[in-house]
Amino acid sequence: MFFDHVTIEVRSGNGGNGAVSFRREKYIPNGGPDGGNGGRGGDVIIRADRNLNTLSDYRFKHHFHAGDGEPGRGNRMAGASSDNLILKVPPGTLILHAETREMIADLKEDGDETVVAKGGIGGRGNMCFANSVRQAPRFATAGKTGETFKLDLELRLLADAALVGFPNAGKSTLLSVVSAAKPKIASYPFTTLQPILGVVDVGGSRFVMVDVPGLIEGAADGAGMGHDFLRHVERARILIHVVDASSLDGTDPLDRYRAINQELEKYKNLIGKRPVWVVLNKIDLVTEEEVRQLKEAIEADGYRVFALSGATTEGVRAFTQALAAEIVSLPLPELEELEQRKVFRYEKKYDFTVTRDKNLVSVEGPFIRELMLSTNFGDTESFRHFQKRIIESGIQDALLDAGVEEGDEVLLDGSSFEFSL
Repeated sequence: MFFDHVTIEVRSGNGGNGAVSFRREKYIPNGGPDGGNGGRGGDVIIRADRNLNTLSDYRFKHHFHAGDGEPGRGNRMAGASSDNLILKVPPGTLILHAETREMIADLKEDGDETVVAKGGIGGRGNMCFANSVRQAPRFATAGKTGETFKLDLELRLLADAALVGFPNAGKSTLLSVVSAAKPKIASYPFTTLQPILGVVDVGGSRFVMVDVPGLIEGAADGAGMGHDFLRHVERARILIHVVDASSLDGTDPLDRYRAINQELEKYKNLIGKRPVWVVLNKIDLVTEEEVRQLKEAIEADGYRVFALSGATTEGVRAFTQALAAEIVSLPLPELEELEQRKVFRYEKKYDFTVTRDKNLVSVEGPFIRELMLSTNFGDTESFRHFQKRIIESGIQDALLDAGVEEGDEVLLDGSSFEFSL
């Protein structure tokens, strides 16, 4: 089954907490603090792998967590850092922030990768806080909390040429003739329900062609599976508009040709940004005069036109040879999405929120949570460090702006404190 769009949630690992420990050995009664630092949490990395061609690995599992760092130990032993979590996707996958649709990365080539969630750094053990004045610190810091994000993964197939057109125009037949691909072929519309790739070999020159399922009028506005199919032609170097030259279904080939062109123009102006060739297919079902008139009418619009029959292979060789020569000179188009960023993370140094519920003000968020875990409120030096961090982080100013006064009750990560300046 072909899956080209999934939403997943990723969480990087938390950093391990620093240790509070003191050296205790025979004949060394005052060995001093020796609490080690916590280990680093694992990153979440998404990497392109050429052995994959679908996002089906994420069909049922949507939550991915990297490992947490281990806490520090005594005797200056640091906690082990966790391994990174690597998620593999096919080349051509876009990674976007699910809520803002901001692009995080565009993994085009095999081996391309990006860090989507940075692991938390480990907390510092009490040995890091010892100095000539504070010789026996009884506190350590907690490890940083990992990042959690919801991501959209969208696969945009990497093909040199894309076959587009109405259902039953003969795109699948043409692909099966010029490549080893085996798409489903039948005499009724919508036999192709998912994009199919095929490798075309012309005298040692190879290129990739994709058969995009049939489009209908309104596809650019999302009719049918419009957007799901059209996004797979965005990376193509050239668009091949396949037109059924016969009128067996009672419609005019020129009307069908103009209708698909209009959809391509409405969808991100693909007509203006990509070279477009027109293929008149099924010429074995019409007269030479009808083919000539249809070809002249389309050439008048400025398009290069080929007349062929996928069923009999008439004209196919000349078409593939011309296409192979053209593709060599065409650049791979860039996607015009939002600005690409390699890592998406918080920009605030101190991440907390201050909220008021009736007369009670609460401070919540990763920063205050880590600060509370790091503080030994029974130790004077640790509490002084806590007060210093409350001031320098801006929490005290935020509480004053919220109208908190001396003696008021304040909740810090759910714990009650009396506000004092």
